[in-house]
Amino acid sequence: MILVSEVMMSLDKTPVIGKTVILKEALEEMGRLRLGIACIVDSTNKLLGILTDGDFRRKLLKVQKPFSAFLVDDALKHAILSPITAQPDDKLANAVKVMGQKQIWDLPVIDYEGTLKGLLHLHPAVQVLLEA
Repeated sequence: MILVSEVMMSLDKTPVIGKTVILKEALEEMGRLRLGIACIVDSTNKLLGILTDGDFRRKLLKVQKPFSAFLVDDALKHAILSPITAQPDDKLANAVKVMGQKQIWDLPVIDYEGTLKGLLHLHPAVQVLLEA
């Protein structure tokens, strides 16, 4: 039985931003780590929401204001505030099944207090399951 904690990416390899970071900086962090997600946390690392490439594209098409004004909005304003998450002791196969059902590439991994512990990315998770 493989657990999420055995495969998840550590925080230093996860795009993590503070709750007052603007959208432009969130996108830069997502690009720096080459993932389509940013996890938004408070000062104690509690997960407040996530922003994904897809969320950004959908919002960009809906928001009726200049692009430059849109990019200086707080990222949290455009985030998913109740994201689907996993816990470190969840079975990896179950987490991957949820990712498939919800058609998502990444799951923030939080503990029972809601503190961000890492990120489960679909590609390494499937690779581990295929090798098991």
